[in-house]
Amino acid sequence: MAKNNLPTSLYTAAQVRQLDNLAIEQGGIPGIQLMKRAGRAAFDNLLARWPECSSLIVFCGGGNNGGDGYVIAALAAQRQLNVVVVAVTEPASLVGDAMRAYQYALQEGVAIKPITELAALEPDASTVFVDALLGTGIHGAVLEPFSQVVEYINQQAQPTLAVDVPSGICSDSGRVLGCAVKADATITFIGVKQGLLTGRAPAFVGELIFDDLATENIESDDYQSARALLKASALRIDGAQMQGRLGARELDAHKGLFGHVMVIGGDSGFGGAVVMAAEMAARSGAGLTSVATRPEHVGPVLTRLPELMVSGVSSGQSLEPLLARPSVLVVGPGLGRSPWSEQMLQQAAKKDLPMVVDADALNIIAEGRVLPSPWRENWILTPHPGEAARLLDTDIATVQADRFKAARKLQLNFGGVVILKGAGTVIAADDSVYLANVGNPGMATGGMGDVLAGLLGGLLAQGVAPLEAAMIAVCAHGDAADLAVADAGMRGLLATDLIPYIRELLN
Repeated sequence: MAKNNLPTSLYTAAQVRQLDNLAIEQGGIPGIQLMKRAGRAAFDNLLARWPECSSLIVFCGGGNNGGDGYVIAALAAQRQLNVVVVAVTEPASLVGDAMRAYQYALQEGVAIKPITELAALEPDASTVFVDALLGTGIHGAVLEPFSQVVEYINQQAQPTLAVDVPSGICSDSGRVLGCAVKADATITFIGVKQGLLTGRAPAFVGELIFDDLATENIESDDYQSARALLKASALRIDGAQMQGRLGARELDAHKGLFGHVMVIGGDSGFGGAVVMAAEMAARSGAGLTSVATRPEHVGPVLTRLPELMVSGVSSGQSLEPLLARPSVLVVGPGLGRSPWSEQMLQQAAKKDLPMVVDADALNIIAEGRVLPSPWRENWILTPHPGEAARLLDTDIATVQADRFKAARKLQLNFGGVVILKGAGTVIAADDSVYLANVGNPGMATGGMGDVLAGLLGGLLAQGVAPLEAAMIAVCAHGDAADLAVADAGMRGLLATDLIPYIRELLN
């Protein structure tokens, strides 16, 4: 998904409807005027993105989404574009502003065809599709005849602009409701819907464009007061917002001021994970970094990075005395799920130190043997959807169906800060939820989580609060991936490729 200058506040569909009603009732803007503003914004953005467009096919449903489509068609006709509307909802059933928009399109001479003529459409190289089928009002699966139209749109080679949301995407969660329009761009209005930035949605939204329809400029005190009372459902974060959060170091600084991270993990066959996490912790600015791992990994770890202090531990008993030294623990990279693994986590959990819990440490916690009542304020949990499902005793599909809900529940159950990784990473802490609009598909490779865990540990060691560390780390991690991809492309991106870029970003 292309990353534009989107607002910070994200909303549910119900909240956006509240904002829409406030603009009408408190702001004094008639609904049809808001609809025409939406149509104008969509049409202007369509021409800016596809200036060679001379032909438009607009697929209209009922309700306000369909109304927006009729306005777009009317504006296209005014510009003497060849425009056709496919009315998937019978126009005679339209009411209110949607009916007014339909009449506006008729007034401008727009050709309106029933869905029965779908197969007879003849788009050419200059034709752009406009998806104004369903909007935010859909809750269940997309049904006929809408699913037939979604399939038709996706089968064609035409560029497609989705109005408000791609039809078939749940704007609250980002899940696909049976089928969905795969758009090249989506323009959304009044407030950015939280689901457009996470789950499956980024694969269908394309470039996300936002237009507030000039509602921010409403001068009514009643409107502004009512809007201020409506709390965003989540807050969007990105790398630009994180710049400058790490202060400059004093000229007389020494390593003792920047903490000691210990990475615990690396069961047999998984030694690389602790190396990646530890290198990232050191490169992020931790004063000291140590590793506790299987004895056979000591030599390779030191060969990779001699700045690390590496101890081979064969049992929890041999780990225990080493835990007197660090100020922060990172537990889980390459930890495995053997008896040795459980002993490592058990010893670490006895210490009341800030802790990053990742990978198999999360799976062991989910099994309930090592930490029967796991809840603490000073840790950061970093599950991917599979690990989150195990922690919540559910399945991946349920987690992905509502990533916001899953992250909130994890935080409520386990405390601390929860980072639910994936497209549109969700961060939950106390009563706040954040969505990181960063990263790219090149990150779908092993070791990325280990680098993130090490980065989190390094920031905690330097005195950064857990929530702040989570936001900085997730954004730097994603932005580093974008920089690496810009240099060499997505395919073949390795987790260690990110480390020098992250260091640069932190500085």
